[in-house]
Amino acid sequence: MEYRLTDFLPTTKKEMELRGWDEVDIILFSADAYVDHPSFANAVIGRTLEAAGYRVAIVPQPDWHGDFRDFKKLGRPRLYFAISPGNMDSMVNKYTANRRLRSEDAYSPDGRHGLRPDYPSVVYSQILRQLYPDVPIVLGGIEASLRRLTHYDYWQDKLRPCILCDAPADILVYGMGEKPMVELSRRLADGLPISACRDIPQTVYIANDVTPLESDIVLHSHEECLRDKRSQAENFRHIEEQSNMMHAQRLLQPLKDISHSSSLISHSTIVVVNPPYPPMTTEELDASFDLPYTRVPHIKYKDKRIPAYDMIKFSVNIHRGCFGGCAFCTISAHQGKFISCRSKESILREVKQVIQMDGFKGYLSDLGGPSANMYGMHGRNLNACEKCKRPSCINPQICPNLNTDHSKLLEIYRAVDALPGIKKSFIGSGVRYDLLLYRSKDEKSNKAAMEYTRELIKNHVSGRLKVAPEHTSDHVLRLMRKPSFQQFYEFKRIFDRINREGHLNQQIIPYFISSHPGCSEADMAELAVITKHLDFQLEQVQDFTPTPMTVSTETWYTGYDPYTLEPVKSAKSQQEKLAQRQYFFWYKPEERRGIEQSLHRIGKPELINELCPRNYTNGNYRANSHPKESREEKRGRNRRHK
Repeated sequence: MEYRLTDFLPTTKKEMELRGWDEVDIILFSADAYVDHPSFANAVIGRTLEAAGYRVAIVPQPDWHGDFRDFKKLGRPRLYFAISPGNMDSMVNKYTANRRLRSEDAYSPDGRHGLRPDYPSVVYSQILRQLYPDVPIVLGGIEASLRRLTHYDYWQDKLRPCILCDAPADILVYGMGEKPMVELSRRLADGLPISACRDIPQTVYIANDVTPLESDIVLHSHEECLRDKRSQAENFRHIEEQSNMMHAQRLLQPLKDISHSSSLISHSTIVVVNPPYPPMTTEELDASFDLPYTRVPHIKYKDKRIPAYDMIKFSVNIHRGCFGGCAFCTISAHQGKFISCRSKESILREVKQVIQMDGFKGYLSDLGGPSANMYGMHGRNLNACEKCKRPSCINPQICPNLNTDHSKLLEIYRAVDALPGIKKSFIGSGVRYDLLLYRSKDEKSNKAAMEYTRELIKNHVSGRLKVAPEHTSDHVLRLMRKPSFQQFYEFKRIFDRINREGHLNQQIIPYFISSHPGCSEADMAELAVITKHLDFQLEQVQDFTPTPMTVSTETWYTGYDPYTLEPVKSAKSQQEKLAQRQYFFWYKPEERRGIEQSLHRIGKPELINELCPRNYTNGNYRANSHPKESREEKRGRNRRHK
């Protein structure tokens, strides 16, 4: 389909003139390329504000060097500047866990580096404040959202205060920003100053002389956290709990070291985090996804490849939120644990749009969300959910109040697959196999889980099903908030059986993490032995990267578990990290020497011949049996070797 410039939000003066505009209400500066698709933050916020009646323009990836002409080209907005720093944290997007440059920038044309600065929230707002000192500036997006309070920055290797201390913006919107952005725009359009918008939910601002309410939580000051890592750990428990509550409390964090005993926190700068809006209703979420997206990159990127878009252009997102609460994940800090679902009708409308797209050949790459199989799930007794502080509904055990019925999700899959033009819909999002294995008192839910498992494996796997056990050690898994590895064994047995019965030749591809807090070289040696006996040569692996606002990062930095305040050791030096990572690649001859040295050092020389047998050459080995390996797994492995 051919698109015109007016099909997109304007990005230049010429495009504004084509619409007959001489000014805009809001100018959105984005560190990502402009892809007009509901998976891209700049498009979602731009289209949401457009639907609310505002004239919105987007300046994607402005040049921040030289004369700042990209920051001047659209002039002054009537209401405010907004900054969208990117779908992905700018530092995670650019650097690996070893602080090395990634091979490409997934959200830039042709994957080019150099089109966004480090910390675009800070750089863009400093330039805009210099050029337009009296125009309000609003921060949003994942980068600002995860830096809304004192946080550890891995790339600077230091504790940093709220990002508003570095970025001279007036207010910060955290989480999924449609509702607070519309309310903020309405107030400014009514003539109110930005200072009159400080009671809007899901916003953060800095003020002086704040009077705490009885319900407020006053955190340790930034300076106190700098002095005492335990204080930072204590803070984070409150931050995470309030991010995942239906009715959260306001958070206050002083930026100067003062006493909190007074009813008036005075002579200090205070970071104020207002509680979030309630989760979006189905109608509200449908409205966001039903906006008139073209679903393609802006015309200016013709013949250019945007890697992140290539990954998702034939996929459909069916819900928001995740109640997994994985310790290393930022989803709950940004989207929260409560699931907001789209209606079946809205999902089918979008699938029909995908069917009409150029290049679509009948295969949906993903029909999922933050987690593949949480659609339609919620607490049976919502009153209990409204009081709950647990960051995870499924760890350390699945909450008995959680309705784990997969029936609604099966209904979605079958309705999509029945559409003319759909040959197959794949599930590319991560599947929570602990939800599939869970047996509740509700037999209908149990039957639906078994039915879903069979349907998933038979009809929705593109040859390789990716799941995320993350580790094999129960001690490490507890710190990760992941289920015991025994559940992976159980799921793999089911996967292999369904494949045999259906005469399918599919693989299960597990994800694993090294150097997570609490993980030792001995734990990694155990992981290598167990995965070898399962006949895996691991591909999907990563070294733990501390990202702002996760339990794992706070544990890694402070040395304390934020919930128990018990000490936790972490691999921090490059040498320690590489010593753990090498165990993923026991099958590579070049890793043998390092593994041997490590096993001697940790007192496990008996594993040398197990992991690196002398008859090992060129990636071939004779697998051994393992006490935890089932007879079915052993027979299957022997058949593959034959």
